[in-house]
Amino acid sequence: MKKTLLSFITLFIVSCISDKNQTIVSGDVDGLKKGTIYPQKEIREILKSIDKEQDSTIVSIENKSNVLHYTWENNDSDEIIYYGKESFLLEGTIVPDSLKENTYDRLPLSYKSIVRPPVWELSKNSAGMSIRFLTNSSSISIKWEVLNNFTMNHMAASGMKGVDLYFKNNGVWQYLSTGVPTGFQNESTVISNMASEMREFKIFLPLYDGVVNIDVGIDPGSVIKKGLKNKKKEIIFYGTSITQGGCASRPGMVHTNIMSRRLDRDVVNFGFSGNGKMETPIAQIISESDPLFYVIECLPNMFPPESVTDRTIPLIDTIRKNNADAPIVLVDLFGSTASVLDTEGEKSAKKLNLDLRTEYKKMINQGYSNIYYIDSKNALGADNEGTVDGTHFTDLGFMRYADFLIDKLSRLGLINN
Repeated sequence: MKKTLLSFITLFIVSCISDKNQTIVSGDVDGLKKGTIYPQKEIREILKSIDKEQDSTIVSIENKSNVLHYTWENNDSDEIIYYGKESFLLEGTIVPDSLKENTYDRLPLSYKSIVRPPVWELSKNSAGMSIRFLTNSSSISIKWEVLNNFTMNHMAASGMKGVDLYFKNNGVWQYLSTGVPTGFQNESTVISNMASEMREFKIFLPLYDGVVNIDVGIDPGSVIKKGLKNKKKEIIFYGTSITQGGCASRPGMVHTNIMSRRLDRDVVNFGFSGNGKMETPIAQIISESDPLFYVIECLPNMFPPESVTDRTIPLIDTIRKNNADAPIVLVDLFGSTASVLDTEGEKSAKKLNLDLRTEYKKMINQGYSNIYYIDSKNALGADNEGTVDGTHFTDLGFMRYADFLIDKLSRLGLINN
């Protein structure tokens, strides 16, 4: 959508005399002498030259009580100029654009026939992705089109299909504003009235919808350029609906994005809602990268329970075929809040955790290296206030979980910031 402000200004007034073809100048006009009678044709020629010099156009001439009022339209436009993917850096992906069906997909097109249909559909969601750029614009607008425009009764639309704007403030990523979705086609001026100086910005993309296209709008005369690629090794997460971001109120609040900002490092999100099942194709795609480490948090989707025994070591073996050294971190089950009183739920959770720990110990005993296990007890705090429905995290839960993971990973010596 183009936004143009037309400025209409009466620049001066010229008085008429009885002869309709002559005019006497009574105001200050460059090129005309006050009190002198001029043919109107000559005045019009001078006014046209002023048009060119001032980048304006005469849009009306009115005769009111023998006074000619010349009104100009200022041709300077406040139109927002939009820029596409050539002008920003896409982060949160390890798949080259040339291999994707769409830029903002998480899996290569070749995987469409390899993974199960639900995994493929969820891979079209842009969870964990962001775009980064620098601009000196005084305002930033965003136009984005989503793929599905779904709704859920326990997750805000701004988290599912909105966009979050951050900027780098003294080396730290700071939240500014959210583009709230209104449908398939969306447009939002997310910040305005900034001092015109070069800054770095990051926009986090929707967690539970796909992005067909996204453009960044800036002021006319401003510049935009890609951010420099982060040279640090990325971190790769593979998991469930929680990994994907359910149910953050906005994209920046999923733990993977929080950690990305805190560590100033790219974090790649392979969370598939209801479908984080330690499957070989996902192990294969993530094994083709060389990250700082992998985090596997699939346990909430590992049903039937025996699948933990059946799939944990094969998952690790598949990763190790291509990446022999990168640390792999196994995270056990986030306890449901209801399990405090739900005896069957507590029993089921303990069984899943026991099975995962058993597979972990097998690997250690067999000489597997750089395999780690994290007990997630109290990851969201002891007060049980970190979820929206007893399972999926709120912003509070995600913040606490990010703090928890950073602490645990630091203690394991896997991160040092």
